[in-house]
Amino acid sequence: MPRSLRQAKGGVAYHVFNRANGRLRIFKTAGDFLAFEQLLGEGAKRFGMRICGYCLMSNHWHLLLWPRCDGDLSAFMKWVTGTHSHRWHAAHGTVGIGHLYQGRYKSFPVQGNIYYLTLLRYIESNPRRAGLVQRARRWPWSSLAIRLGGDKEVVLSDGPFPLPAGWPRRVDALDEAHAEAIETCIRRGRPFGDDGWVVKTAKAFGLESALRPRGRPRKEGKQ
Repeated sequence: MPRSLRQAKGGVAYHVFNRANGRLRIFKTAGDFLAFEQLLGEGAKRFGMRICGYCLMSNHWHLLLWPRCDGDLSAFMKWVTGTHSHRWHAAHGTVGIGHLYQGRYKSFPVQGNIYYLTLLRYIESNPRRAGLVQRARRWPWSSLAIRLGGDKEVVLSDGPFPLPAGWPRRVDALDEAHAEAIETCIRRGRPFGDDGWVVKTAKAFGLESALRPRGRPRKEGKQ
């Protein structure tokens, strides 16, 4: 069944994720990381996209976006993934070899309150949880580096909810239960928020299937 979240509504924050095709490392060198950050900066200016957070890993990336108008998310992501694929193949001499990404991006909306902050912590803590660094602030290819004074091509939006004091420490303190809940949302395309908001948003966005249990329903009388 195709995913429903294509013409995403404006004024709502979204987690956006994509992974390289066939375990390919799309970010091998500092130049690869910098090129993608430059592309994000270009795209934000071109489409007026508010980038609230991001993290680039060797074979995937996470974005936290806050589009202004309906359809902005789809237009921005189509340009980002298409342009990145074209530039990456040209830079690495692999034009015509195959797809850079395993498929189209995955996304889900997030409630613009404490759940937004939890999701941002998840995104920026990725390198620490993957064992690449002991503290998330040591990873140079994320929005946390910008918050700590890094000079990047990406201009961050303040987002729909203010960051509390001691943010880097809070990023490192993300617990596994919250990480697992967000990873379920990534797999299912399920909205992330409190129960009432999730049900309301799933209905408004046509995402009711993301809330249903997976697998075939149990037949009556069968144990």
